[in-house]
Amino acid sequence: VQLQASGGGSVQPGGSLRLSCVASGFTSGYYAIGWFRQAPGKEREGVSCIKVTDRSTYYADSVKGRFTISRENANNTVSLQMNSLRPEDTGVYYCAIDSLANCPWAHYPYDYWGQGTLVTVSS
Repeated sequence: VQLQASGGGSVQPGGSLRLSCVASGFTSGYYAIGWFRQAPGKEREGVSCIKVTDRSTYYADSVKGRFTISRENANNTVSLQMNSLRPEDTGVYYCAIDSLANCPWAHYPYDYWGQGTLVTVSS
């Protein structure tokens, strides 16, 4: 199983970025993909999650109304559209698979992780 996260970069406050996570080698059709982020010196925190079965979506309070998670069936890609970015959104963003499709907010139930992509929001 491999997860490839991409799309990070540097933007000014108020800007937008779109992250992508491509999953390969995972044969089950029952799972969820979550996005997490980790700022320097801080714990990894859940940002958003989508269940691929029914496309239920979940967002941390800090990103509601600004971030949108979506899944593209054709190529097993989950995207995270991030608008109105703030300096506190800075961090390494990771995508991960939860094979139980529960979308937990804690990071440890997730089974597979991508390598992370850096997002920097600064003026």
